[in-house]
Amino acid sequence: MSQTTAVSFHPPAAAIKLPEAATWPLADVLALFELPFNDLMFKAQTVHRAHFPAGDVELATLLSIKTGGCEEDCGYCPQAARYDTGVEAKKILDIDTVIDAAKQAKANGATRFCMGAAWRSPKERDMDKVEEMVREVKALGMETCATLGMLEEGQADRLKNAGLDFYNHNLDTAPEFYNNVISTREYQDRLDTLGRVRSAGLKVCCGGIVGMGESRLQRAGLIAQLANLNPYPESVPVNHLVQVEGTPLHGLDPLDPFEFVRTIAVARITMPQARVRLSAGRRQMGEAVQAMCFLAGANSIFYGDKLLTTDNPEAEDDRALLNKLGLVTRAATLDSAPKAACGG
Repeated sequence: MSQTTAVSFHPPAAAIKLPEAATWPLADVLALFELPFNDLMFKAQTVHRAHFPAGDVELATLLSIKTGGCEEDCGYCPQAARYDTGVEAKKILDIDTVIDAAKQAKANGATRFCMGAAWRSPKERDMDKVEEMVREVKALGMETCATLGMLEEGQADRLKNAGLDFYNHNLDTAPEFYNNVISTREYQDRLDTLGRVRSAGLKVCCGGIVGMGESRLQRAGLIAQLANLNPYPESVPVNHLVQVEGTPLHGLDPLDPFEFVRTIAVARITMPQARVRLSAGRRQMGEAVQAMCFLAGANSIFYGDKLLTTDNPEAEDDRALLNKLGLVTRAATLDSAPKAACGG
């Protein structure tokens, strides 16, 4: 399939316009994308060093607590029940399996543990189980994150009360491109869930996927949407499409690697205090492109051999790459930081 034909299986939807007083107008975000590459990288690295230690990388682990059988039609997702991708639908994991995985992740250096479930939104019976998982992982001393689809009123508050730190709910792409990829939920549904997450006092993990056939202008539109959230997300995962046979987006022309690096850099500049996470698709990038992403301001990775249902670089390979680049993990940074004195 070509970029111009592979993603036209949904009718267009009306765009959600940016606010008139946007912190980052779309034109300004696009102008960043169009800077000469070296100028963009210099600007991103300057912003990065102003807000983070130069070589600090957060390690996060993502576990699929409920895999496959999802009723949504996200064109990139092998877990959608309607696509024949070889992903088997499974029931939600038991609590002991989740805690064992969290303990292993912590032993390997991860500081954040994220639990993902393939469903449209959690049901009551699911909430009880997820809340227990959150409490038990939190008790291990790790940051907790969950990605459970759309949240109804009160569900974000329950997760917060259980000890959840972050909730992940991606915008995926620019609003004007969104219905080329998904039809079973609206862009506003995603914004509504993010609003409930913020109202509950949870931190937001929200990003998107690039390489789905969108234009540079539409990549800029995604970053503009994220940067103009008030406040912008504390964590911004930037995913490179992993093409899975059987999904509608399989067969697209691959995105130019430099365009992906540019997306990381623009995310860093427009959201200077966010953890910009180099997420799905790292296995396909190779070490050189990953290194450029770190230079562009990425300072978080998903760590381990699986990212939900797609391969992720092995933990040992990740550590070897970080060592080659002279980068240190956030856990090491925290361990070596001066301890604050007790007092009022």
